[in-house]
Amino acid sequence: MVSDPVVYNRVVADRRHTHPDPGALTEEQAGRMLADMNGVIRAGEEMRKLRAEVIRIFAGLGWTQDRIARLADMSQPAVSKQIARNAAGDPPAPFDLSLDQQDIPWLEGRLWGLAEEISETFTDTARCTRHVIAIARGRRHFTPQGVDELRRLVEADLRLHRAALPRGYRDAYDAISRGLDLPSGATGPASAATRRALACQIQRIHLRDGFAG
Repeated sequence: MVSDPVVYNRVVADRRHTHPDPGALTEEQAGRMLADMNGVIRAGEEMRKLRAEVIRIFAGLGWTQDRIARLADMSQPAVSKQIARNAAGDPPAPFDLSLDQQDIPWLEGRLWGLAEEISETFTDTARCTRHVIAIARGRRHFTPQGVDELRRLVEADLRLHRAALPRGYRDAYDAISRGLDLPSGATGPASAATRRALACQIQRIHLRDGFAG
């Protein structure tokens, strides 16, 4: 046993250098792990903000707090608190929940929803899956380059799984692509992130019900 602490520390360091711990992480590996965690945390914070804005929209549409609480799996007082935080501001503008809207955030949300449906339907073979997961974790954003990449991946999946997918999937993609190529330029009420999130969910509902929108 080495009694001199200086010599002991040197021996331990030499052993670690010669026989590295197989369970240890490199700095690069640790960095990637923490980056993934940060992405999940950021996505969670963004989703909480989105939920608060969606609650405000539904309240503006005349939905009762009890109804919103039941659908959001929240308590009625929690919903009331969310609504009260925004009560001091201007009343929300009327919000259109129809699928056929032509502003960029809405179309991006529709593309996102289409990609999520394809990814969940073809878990092992969908080419858009990694991109969809990265969006959910906050690692990918709706930049023009990112949207172009997602379009290419979705189109590849539509070709690859053409025989198994209902026609509505292709029709939805064609409508989305036309809109993204020739956007209206006018964005509706609510933030871009909220419009994407709502369009994503509404697109998924339409696809599941057999309508392309």
